[in-house]
Amino acid sequence: MTFQLPTVEDLQHVAEKLDISLSAAEAAQLNGYIAPMGEAYDYLDAQPNELPPTVEADRSYRFPNVEENELGAWYVKTSIKTRDSGPLHRKRVVVKDNIFIADIPMMVGSTVLEGFVPDYDATVVSRLLDAGAEIVGKSVCECFCLSGGSATAATGPVGNPRNPAYSTGGSSSGSAALVVAGEADMALGTDQGGSVRIPASWTGAYGMKATLGVVPYTGGMNMETSIDHIGPITNSVSDNTLLLNVLAGADDYGAKLGQSIEGLKIAVVKEGFGHPLAYADVDASVRAAAERFAALGANIAEVSIPDHLTGTAIWSGVISDGIWRTFMLNGLGYNYEGVYSLALHKALQNWSAKFSELPITAKMLFLFGGYLERYNGYYYAKAKNLVRRLQAAYDRVLAEYDLLLMPTTVQTSSPNPDLNSPDATEAIMAQAFGNTFNTCQFNATGHPSMSLPCGMRDGMPIGLMLTGRQYAEQTIYQAAHAFEQSYDWTQL
Repeated sequence: MTFQLPTVEDLQHVAEKLDISLSAAEAAQLNGYIAPMGEAYDYLDAQPNELPPTVEADRSYRFPNVEENELGAWYVKTSIKTRDSGPLHRKRVVVKDNIFIADIPMMVGSTVLEGFVPDYDATVVSRLLDAGAEIVGKSVCECFCLSGGSATAATGPVGNPRNPAYSTGGSSSGSAALVVAGEADMALGTDQGGSVRIPASWTGAYGMKATLGVVPYTGGMNMETSIDHIGPITNSVSDNTLLLNVLAGADDYGAKLGQSIEGLKIAVVKEGFGHPLAYADVDASVRAAAERFAALGANIAEVSIPDHLTGTAIWSGVISDGIWRTFMLNGLGYNYEGVYSLALHKALQNWSAKFSELPITAKMLFLFGGYLERYNGYYYAKAKNLVRRLQAAYDRVLAEYDLLLMPTTVQTSSPNPDLNSPDATEAIMAQAFGNTFNTCQFNATGHPSMSLPCGMRDGMPIGLMLTGRQYAEQTIYQAAHAFEQSYDWTQL
């Protein structure tokens, strides 16, 4: 791509689109003032693209056959290693397919990006390799990560290891499925509205969304920079802390594992229960789990946080404009502090040409985002201002209590929709957005939040969510580990 200075006609066309009156004489005058700026853009054209160095390794890959991909959870298989030592030595890690691994295909669940190959390693990928992990592949994710279910990826639905006919939840659907199925020891997911915690809840895994900024998002495909998180999905609390240590690059998040929770103050959030769509078994199981925390010595009390119920509206105002703006920039985000991928920018230039191939979730969000153009960011700005009120509502309670407790998802997993059924659209939409009632608020506020399994109903796991003060991941892990070590959740 080479920059070209605008002509007088170009400026008049822009003015016309903006409903501005601009004469040819005025346009010519302005064009004269713009001309010297061409030197700056000529300089940018002449410079190489500044990308992080990519460590040398065998980056061969293969697409799995049907027999070795029964859950539909693998996108590609790899064996990328650079070290034979480190905290993750002998750990098989799978990476969600919206996170860059240089020279490995990435399609983010959509035919729009089929054939795209990232041009650098995400920071978290570099840290995995430096810690001795083996990256064993990319996991299927929902189309552009726009679903809390597991039926919107272009490669097909992802099955739940507990029952392959059922949904894993999403959008980190493949990551959770492969960990729980034992095909990987650990996984990376991303979480913009619950996409690490939701599939952890529906499959019986442990999924952490750390405080915003703890895990660098460089090399993750942006949705909206103020809510984008990368997080670990594992089969145990200790593995989760181990992986977060590596991803964050600092601190010992497992420092409190094994410590008593005697005296820990846990607030059961009233508004997290009793949702009109909630399963009574889910609410009852999570409340029973709260009593089990009490039996371990924690002080349990119910609190009311009315803003929790309206927090979903605040999050919606942030994400709807945010997604649209990201796609208008072909996958780039303004004021993003990470590395910008010009390769992704190029790959997404004609995304609208494949609009008909997108699932209903993406179609709805993109069209709504385009409609919001008429408000010129007004509702995004108002939602961002209201985030402070939402943060303060949680922080007032967290000033007195160590943790908040509620269900992760208000329902247990349901069957994956039959995509050939006339009712498929309704089922897809119900799973896509019906799973975020308790999770999305903490993407807006940035609080650390983790899902852990606390029981089973009809063979499907129930997830409990613990949320803490900013940067209080150690306390969340302390409580989660105490519960994990004291109870067999599969028997509860």
